[in-house]
Amino acid sequence: MVRPPNTSGSSFNLTDTGSDGPPKNLAEIPGSAARLAALRMVDAVLRRGDPLDQAGPPLLRPVPRADDRALATAIAQEVLRWLVDLDTLIDSATAQNLPDDAKARSVLRLMLVQVLRLNLPPHAVIATGLPLLTGGPRRLAHGVFSAILKRGDAALPAAPGLPTPVLARWVAAWPTRIDAIAAGLAEPPPLDLTLANAADTAHWAERLGGVSLMPGHVRLARGQAVEKLDGYREGAWWVQDLAAAIPARLIGQAPHAGATALDLCAAPGGKTMQLAAAGWHVTALDKSARRLERLTENMVRTGLTAQTVTADALEWVPDHGFDAILVDAPCSATGTCRRHPDVLHRLAAMDELMALQRELLARAARWLNPGGTLVYAVCSLEPAEGEAQAHCTLTPRPITTAELPEGLVPTAEGWLRTDPGMIAEAGGIDGFFAARWTA
Repeated sequence: MVRPPNTSGSSFNLTDTGSDGPPKNLAEIPGSAARLAALRMVDAVLRRGDPLDQAGPPLLRPVPRADDRALATAIAQEVLRWLVDLDTLIDSATAQNLPDDAKARSVLRLMLVQVLRLNLPPHAVIATGLPLLTGGPRRLAHGVFSAILKRGDAALPAAPGLPTPVLARWVAAWPTRIDAIAAGLAEPPPLDLTLANAADTAHWAERLGGVSLMPGHVRLARGQAVEKLDGYREGAWWVQDLAAAIPARLIGQAPHAGATALDLCAAPGGKTMQLAAAGWHVTALDKSARRLERLTENMVRTGLTAQTVTADALEWVPDHGFDAILVDAPCSATGTCRRHPDVLHRLAAMDELMALQRELLARAARWLNPGGTLVYAVCSLEPAEGEAQAHCTLTPRPITTAELPEGLVPTAEGWLRTDPGMIAEAGGIDGFFAARWTA
């Protein structure tokens, strides 16, 4: 075992610019800019609690090459996916555990994940990783990294470990599913597309070289440049995880010309586009004007239309009722942890979110026209945000197996519950909850 020097008081704050930071000639080392960006992205998640997809763009600007920016993002995502197991490996090679925020530990996480997950050669990892450190921490990181690789059995487990608070909640909530859920998080998800015209499913599956798990859906291997795929510019499809596409499908086709639908918390617009493509006159409401701009861009690309409203759903009052309402409620987003592993490391208290979910559902129920359909959905693996919220004054309308992709079945209550361990043979699915009612 390598004995670390005393690192007390040496917190890993990459905003520092003094002698404790990376060497000033770091930019002269090919590949190091990408590693520094990855390091700063992980730091933004773990220290500040920033979402990775928000922290990433400004931190990647100094990295000139697109392939290096993609590599930096992949490194950061895989560090966060395997953080628990990387730390276990590091601790196994030191006589005294490094502080969680020690510089050497942070760099070792990046170095190990590049070898063990991204299959980069150790010499290249050393050449681009160690320059992020100076002095004693550099020698320590080199020693620990070499000691781990020399053991010959250095490897990460088949399924990533979960942060302790998450593991405790999910073991209690899903005791028979926890192993499958963890296994489903081992790889980033494939690329799912929702088609504007479900009748074209066979055509687009063949044209894009994908498979379809239900009408109007095509699944492709991950890692493809979306904007360069056939059909993107003509608006034939949009990116949307299979689970995220189900709630709007539960509303179905518009029953008559002029039927109205409300998509609450609508941006970035995948479900709005689904409803518009199904013949509904859609009102898309979101409190973020910036996110609604993205929704509008997507609608223009696909040739679909919707009325957009920038407002807080808790304050907004419609001037008419709706024949269908989709409450895609704000939530912890833990169900998206296959593609956003950072969410498991920055989860805040959910009490405020759950209160918001309850109020949104209650308000939406009052806006539904007689005979209309209401769907409540969250991209969460937390029962407190899903099953515990499925109470409404309206009449339950159970979800049926025929409405779901093959391999999924509704719960005994007639709700939908998915998790990353389901339909694993077909590439898995995000964690989602949905329930449906009729006025």
